[in-house]
Amino acid sequence: MGESGRGQGDSCLDLLQITGTWYPKAFVVNMPSVPDWKGPRKVFPVTVTALEDGSWEAKTTLLIKGRCLEKKVTLQKTEEPGRYSASTDHGKKLVYIEELPESHHCIFYCESQGPGKKFRMGKLMGRSPEENLEALEEFRKFTQRKGLLAETIFTPEQTGEGPAAFVPHNVPSVFLVPPYV
Repeated sequence: MGESGRGQGDSCLDLLQITGTWYPKAFVVNMPSVPDWKGPRKVFPVTVTALEDGSWEAKTTLLIKGRCLEKKVTLQKTEEPGRYSASTDHGKKLVYIEELPESHHCIFYCESQGPGKKFRMGKLMGRSPEENLEALEEFRKFTQRKGLLAETIFTPEQTGEGPAAFVPHNVPSVFLVPPYV
């Protein structure tokens, strides 16, 4: 299982316990499908909680045009270990969670298919906001394996635990993915 990468998702879930707070460290997006998207300059942590039905809820805050918007998405387990599905206003997305060799780091990888376009995004996530060059290098290798351009990786500024006041926003989003264009 380990060599194909399929068992790594289970390992991440078992060893690191996916629930809790995750800090986005780096992003990569297949830019041809989202040509004008530059990515978030500042990011808030993502909080993942386990739901009673065995699915996961991921919640974060986005800063859009000076307003803080809370975003939530529910990840449903699939038959494939480490793979989840999520339905959003922008269609169905598959989310893969893969452990990195670096302690307390995972990659959340999202794929969706739209009319004539395939959207793919990877996000390096860590348990603390501190930079980890070894994890970033592993993320670069992952990016290349997935056929994404390593030179499009960007690292946003961490904004801490989030602002005190949220503007509720019920449109689900998968790990800060931009609107599907």
